[in-house]
Amino acid sequence: MADLISRREYPVLVDYGGWALQDLDDSRVPVLFPEDFEHGPFLHAHPHRLDFTSAGHTHEAALTVEVWSAEPPVPPGNWEEEATAAVDSSSGKLRARGIAGGPMRQEIHLSDGPQSWSVRVVCAGRAAVARESASGVPEGVERYTAQFWPHS
Repeated sequence: MADLISRREYPVLVDYGGWALQDLDDSRVPVLFPEDFEHGPFLHAHPHRLDFTSAGHTHEAALTVEVWSAEPPVPPGNWEEEATAAVDSSSGKLRARGIAGGPMRQEIHLSDGPQSWSVRVVCAGRAAVARESASGVPEGVERYTAQFWPHS
């Protein structure tokens, strides 16, 4: 049975249609974001980082990060995208990064030390943010939930 350990919400500043979650310890990341970023796949895993292609060009997305003791059920909701991956974090923390905007201020705490993680990411609001970001800078329209649990 999976137990929820923590749940936090973060704003993510998306630019040029992409963003990433990267290990806070940049010295352990062989290729820093946005190098090797590819538009297209919703989620693409690199060593120590996860890249996301957003449906909007420039906007503020809403990210909910959940840390679980084991693989949790898919969160309830109508999701437009769902993907899974694995990522290592040598620091136990991640930081969201924009393509041009670079690292965001808030640290995303997953654990107190190095850990390999499985992650499921679901997303809603993609069709709406594609429309709205064509003529403005929407906030909170595209919503991501990232569920992390220890990778076995």
